[in-house]
Amino acid sequence: MFRPLIFFIGLRYTRAKRRTQFISFITLTSVLGIALGVTALIAVLSVMNGFEAELRERILGMTAHSTISGRFGQLENWQTLAERTRKLPHVEGVAPFTQGQVMINADRQVSGSMLQGILPEYEANVSEVAAHMTQGQLSDLKSGEFGIVLGIELAHYLGVGVGEKLTVITPQVNSTPAGILPRLKRFTVVGTFQVGMYEYDRNMAMIHLDDAGKLFRIEPAVSGLRLKLDDLFNAPVITQDLADALGDDYRVSDWTKAHSNFFRAVQTEKRAMFIILLLIVAVAAFNIVSTLVMVVTDKRGDIAILKTQGLSDLAVMGIFIVLGCVIGSIGTLLGTAGGVLLALNVETIVPAIEKAFGIHFMAADVYYISEVPSKLSWVDVYWIAGMAFVLSLLATLYPAWQASRINPAEVLRYE
Repeated sequence: MFRPLIFFIGLRYTRAKRRTQFISFITLTSVLGIALGVTALIAVLSVMNGFEAELRERILGMTAHSTISGRFGQLENWQTLAERTRKLPHVEGVAPFTQGQVMINADRQVSGSMLQGILPEYEANVSEVAAHMTQGQLSDLKSGEFGIVLGIELAHYLGVGVGEKLTVITPQVNSTPAGILPRLKRFTVVGTFQVGMYEYDRNMAMIHLDDAGKLFRIEPAVSGLRLKLDDLFNAPVITQDLADALGDDYRVSDWTKAHSNFFRAVQTEKRAMFIILLLIVAVAAFNIVSTLVMVVTDKRGDIAILKTQGLSDLAVMGIFIVLGCVIGSIGTLLGTAGGVLLALNVETIVPAIEKAFGIHFMAADVYYISEVPSKLSWVDVYWIAGMAFVLSLLATLYPAWQASRINPAEVLRYE
């Protein structure tokens, strides 16, 4: 009997009479506050997901999903190991590499750089650098010709272009009659690449694997093998399986270890942003408290009459919990719909705003990511909607409890 009555009265109180227009206005602001908070939270987290995905894609376009190196830093007879590794589960591509820190000199400019020796025909199996060449091709790196491919920012800093010469200085030294001198080698620039990450565009250069072996004096050995896996997000588990299969003679690591601090920082920032924006939703949700307190004050006579007719304290609480949940549900649903629509159309809305007002949120000459990306996560949407509803529900408890404590005798004494 009471359950339909509770819902009927609770829903009835959502509609205003003339004398309660102010209460309805406060109710409307509570709904809009929750809706705006939920919309902002979904949109911001989607944009942060988009930036994280964009950064991960660019980083992993240059970084191997997994790396195999020798126990003492070098791999002998890497061809046999590459064939063995290629046959293991989850491995889609294998490429050898030799790398080391060098100084690069061009005219009067000098810059430290990570020099990586590669086999052009293998490199496309594990990285996307070939697709980001701005000048030349990776295939222009030929054994014995000592060609070099530079990151675009490094090339600009050194002031060199395709066809020009530069000098690579290695940490190894030569003993000469004049004393101990560093090893120098002249290279010819055969190409440049741009992946959109300063770490690589400014600090990386590539040469042929054979030339790297001669330069660092480790040929025919290499520094290791780079692997491409079929599931990069499961790289830690797959890497452990590879390590078990290859034995203790090799060290196997994955990309999560190489970039763990970076992605951990991104996750921490997302959590902090979630908490900050959730506080906005909480403020809007707890506006329901003031709304319900005013409704309780306005309906004291109605509550007293209902209680004299046998309505229990628990049922009175139920009426105002229903009222608060309706307000919270409407705000949450509106906010969720608005947030999802905004998140799915950020990449259209932002350029339209930039064009209309003649501004650029992320100028291409300043930021490597010049567009605002967005990646909607339905898990985030469910969490945000759930938290908003729970906060709305919690906000109803105190006013509902106050309503249940009304004494009919005191209220109706002067009626």
